[in-house]
Amino acid sequence: MYRIKVLNRISDSGLKNFPKERFSYSADMEEPDGILLRSAYIKDQPLPESVLAIARAGAGVNNIPVDYCTERGIPVFNTPGANANAVKEMVIAALYISSRNIAEAIAWVNTIKDRGDDIPRIVEDGKSQFVGPEVYGRTLGIIGLGAVGVLVANAATHLGLTVFGYDPFISIDNAWGLSRAVVHAMDIDEIFRNSDYITMHVPVTDSTKYFINRDSISKMKDGVRILNFARGELVNSEDMAEAVSEGKVSSYVTDFPDKHLVARKGVVAIPHLGASTPESEDNCADMAVRELVGYLERGAVMNAVNFPRSDPSQAFIGRVALFNKNIPGMLSSVTTLTSECSYNIENLTSSSNKGAQTAYTILDLDRRPEHGFIEKLKALPGVFRVRGID
Repeated sequence: MYRIKVLNRISDSGLKNFPKERFSYSADMEEPDGILLRSAYIKDQPLPESVLAIARAGAGVNNIPVDYCTERGIPVFNTPGANANAVKEMVIAALYISSRNIAEAIAWVNTIKDRGDDIPRIVEDGKSQFVGPEVYGRTLGIIGLGAVGVLVANAATHLGLTVFGYDPFISIDNAWGLSRAVVHAMDIDEIFRNSDYITMHVPVTDSTKYFINRDSISKMKDGVRILNFARGELVNSEDMAEAVSEGKVSSYVTDFPDKHLVARKGVVAIPHLGASTPESEDNCADMAVRELVGYLERGAVMNAVNFPRSDPSQAFIGRVALFNKNIPGMLSSVTTLTSECSYNIENLTSSSNKGAQTAYTILDLDRRPEHGFIEKLKALPGVFRVRGID
């Protein structure tokens, strides 16, 4: 029986995917084999030795100690694309919110609620202060053409915008799904120079943290409108607040409020609602649970942020999964020991991400692996986690 610790409220749609006869789950599960969570912060918490995998029902994994998990051979799964449509809809809404001053206009109307029969006249007299341009015919720059970015790009072309897209790491699948109407930007400065609106859909890394700042904003058009439904740390909030106050940025719509942005004129701060739909929560939960089940039952690694993809067959007699250093001679050591222990290898797969220091190896054997063999594999130099699956 596999034990799963659930740290947030997870959609029942997803939890139903756990095979009842082989999995149990609860919020207070002791010695769990897996952890399922959404936004719970576990970076500063010790992980039980029993943990074999962690699944995040969402895209970002900033709340999980990924480097530590990698060192321990714990795959960290996320759910790319599961909430993409929900975020796309919010971005499209934000285009109009940023242009037509909708949020400010609604807030102003609420201030005249006590003016009785004078309200219609006051509305007519005051509406001109909220005039804003149409998005049709304008230019939208998209930084990051992953699951969300592609959906936004394709939708925006149908709204009559000229769309520039920048992503030097776009996947083949996403490239195939991208509208031919999207203009390929050769560098990020091309986005800054040409765009009336800019939206970003990239993770936070050392190279992207605060990459929207005073310097990058200075390269943009005067009056640019910026949308952020990816991660708050992509934008230096102090620099953004200054740019909005000075009028360099006409509007900043963000899903990530902080002390520099709340209640500031020209900023629309939304309480992290990008993926907050029942459909998105169901989709993320479904994918996260299936990832845990696939890994624990057969060693499949799908959508792990720290290990390469591996999709071994459903049928096997005895299987061993190893996380090991990506070094010369590693596989030779593994296969030699396997032969010395009188196992026949029916199938072997080994994969690593480009430039990665670690690899994931699966051995399908002619019989179930014994404990002594597993312990000998663990003792090999360069091996840091071994699982027997049968």
